[in-house]
Amino acid sequence: MKSGSSVKKIAVFTVALALLGCCVVLAQRPQTRPRMLVGHVFGGHDEPVEKAIVYLKNTKTLMIRTYISDTDGSYRFPALQPNVDYEVYAESNGSRSDTKTVSAFDDRKLLDITLRLKK
Repeated sequence: MKSGSSVKKIAVFTVALALLGCCVVLAQRPQTRPRMLVGHVFGGHDEPVEKAIVYLKNTKTLMIRTYISDTDGSYRFPALQPNVDYEVYAESNGSRSDTKTVSAFDDRKLLDITLRLKK
């Protein structure tokens, strides 16, 4: 029969080994890093649209961020949450693009979406 001290040592060793195994599993899981959305806004004749307002809506919180497109029509939204869907569209001088969805299931870290304005 084992003494009480030996049983305690075995129990402590077993718990420590289980905790170490959990740490190894957690360390091997992929890190959830923020995503970045970039793209361009184009007009009806495929020309870049400067100063278009690009809207980005977080579908979980309903918060909307905006970006004014650059001279080449480019826009960017850094630090998007990885497990959230977003909707993005652009407006300029009475024209609006279709709304595009950025899915939480899309695990790419850099997303590139082109927005085309319509009348």
